[in-house]
Amino acid sequence: MANENSADGTGPGSADIEAVLSELMAIRADMVASLAMSQPDLAKVHANQRDSARNLLHYLALRRRDLRPLQLRLAELGLSSLGRAESHVLATIDAVLAVLHRLLQRAWQPASEESAVMSFAHGDRLLAEHTDALLGPMNTGRKVRIMVTMPSEAADNYLLVHNLLQQGMDCMRINCAHDDAAAWTRMIGHLRQAEQSLGRSCRIVMDLAGPKLRTGPLEPGPAVVRIRPSRDAYGRVTAPARVWLTADESPQRPPAPASACLPVPSAWLARLRTGAWVECTDARDAQRAFRIVDVTEQGCWVESTRTAYLVPGTPLRHARGAGTPDEQECRIGTLPPTENSLALHQGDLLILTRDLKPGRPASRDSAGNILTPAMIGCTLPAVFDDVRAGEPIWFDDGKIGGVIEKVETSQVFIRITQDHVKALTLRADKGINLPESNLRLAAMTDKDIEDLSFVAQHADIVELSFANSAQDVELLQQRLASLGSRQPAIVLKIETRRGFENLPAMLLTAMRAPCCGVMIARGDLAVECGFERLAEVQEEILWLCEAAHVPVIWATQVLETLAREGRPSRAEITDAAMGLRAECVMLNKGPYVVSAVRVLDDILRRMHAHQAKKQSMLRELHLAHMLPGERDAAADRSRPARQHGGGPGAPATRH
Repeated sequence: MANENSADGTGPGSADIEAVLSELMAIRADMVASLAMSQPDLAKVHANQRDSARNLLHYLALRRRDLRPLQLRLAELGLSSLGRAESHVLATIDAVLAVLHRLLQRAWQPASEESAVMSFAHGDRLLAEHTDALLGPMNTGRKVRIMVTMPSEAADNYLLVHNLLQQGMDCMRINCAHDDAAAWTRMIGHLRQAEQSLGRSCRIVMDLAGPKLRTGPLEPGPAVVRIRPSRDAYGRVTAPARVWLTADESPQRPPAPASACLPVPSAWLARLRTGAWVECTDARDAQRAFRIVDVTEQGCWVESTRTAYLVPGTPLRHARGAGTPDEQECRIGTLPPTENSLALHQGDLLILTRDLKPGRPASRDSAGNILTPAMIGCTLPAVFDDVRAGEPIWFDDGKIGGVIEKVETSQVFIRITQDHVKALTLRADKGINLPESNLRLAAMTDKDIEDLSFVAQHADIVELSFANSAQDVELLQQRLASLGSRQPAIVLKIETRRGFENLPAMLLTAMRAPCCGVMIARGDLAVECGFERLAEVQEEILWLCEAAHVPVIWATQVLETLAREGRPSRAEITDAAMGLRAECVMLNKGPYVVSAVRVLDDILRRMHAHQAKKQSMLRELHLAHMLPGERDAAADRSRPARQHGGGPGAPATRH
């Protein structure tokens, strides 16, 4: 029997080992009991997923207590601290228990019906197999797949799809909230052609739009055009404003970029000559003059070095023109209204209305005091039945926050709480989040159900937006079953707090199919759970899915600045590297999305040898040879290898 205390009185003795053993045996008993209670759910799980479902249930039982004190004591004993147990939970517990029993010189063998069926290698192999089944075979040198959201342009631009596939796209994602079946068909046709050309395969992912809770329309803003020349830091004009005059009877688009486009009568336009001037009094009663610089059959270019505000009906005079005064003057025709918005300050009241009647900004008296609060509608008025006073509300991806003060039949009163130096601007068609409200919204809309017939025929994967409950998953499974034998795999998009909290039940329901997946939709999820909690929430989703051997898609704003503007931020590069924690990384559309795929492919390949899920891989580190003595020895060791093109001791090549 081991001594009661360690030899020097500082290390763990048999009493410490006994305490750890007792606690770990209690945890194991809970895990076994939880599995027994979940047999009805397990019976519905697909045979391919049953071992994984058992492992998930074991993991949930393990994580129902604070394991941190136990982990410290296990580390002191030089044993596994259970920090990498996700994909093989019971096997990890049993391996530690076996060592603890040996330390106490006891024999131990778990009952055969309770022994681990998920070995260490089996758990990792199952996750790899499920990933291959869902997302396609692994790209050489890179385990993590790349998914790309298609822009509308992909329907008519084969080269774009070809280049995306060539640079490393593994999954083409089509968002059903945009375009239509005809455009989707052309996108898929381009992919099939590119696959044949490049000898590569690519999965088709179709995203159901789901219920879109957004702000309604606003009354149009004033029809006014601001014409402004370019100026330097000192206010000096560096380039005049260029204005295109076109016939209002048959308007023509400007052949080059223009500061403004003004419709005028064709007869008046025909009298204009290069080098002459057009004069007017603008909306501020300021006298302005425009020099005519070019006259064409389609229209006329004029330039101004001073700022002007023009509205419909503003008189334009052809200075020193031929003809009578009436012939020398015309009025500007119809101009499009400007987009309206609501300016909101902290403490302001905002009224959210049940109907979609165009909203309007607040009205104010001469002293600037609010007479009538700003109003705006909401696209899903059914939420009015589910919200309560005191609950938070967020607009426009969390940019504007407030608290519900009062709920009436036709309107909700919201007090803006978000503090900001300048007024916050709320526009039409911006997202609304109600993270603490128990919204009874179905995950699928009538449009989703209509789109599902196309999706079932063409997609390998269907993404369920705003998946909130096991019932949502069941409904999608039933709809797909009614559409025929071809069954796309289901990916659950976790983008609400309720979806996050119900993930275990949704996973067990999704696992009734041979394969499934989860997308961490970090945009809405950050608003729903709080930006400060996003890192914690996405970690929990990753752990849970690894325990279920379910592939995860890391989504929202990955290399977004690069895709949109052509140059990534430093933080984006780090974020992209974190995608190695998942099985797939999703890129959104943008003018530079091909470059974004190329950069992401390079990052994932470089990091492949350093990280696997949440485990750091201890490949040889070049920096470890950088102390002076070690550097010389490393050079000696690597010299013969370098003569033959490098070797294990050679520094990593820069690309």
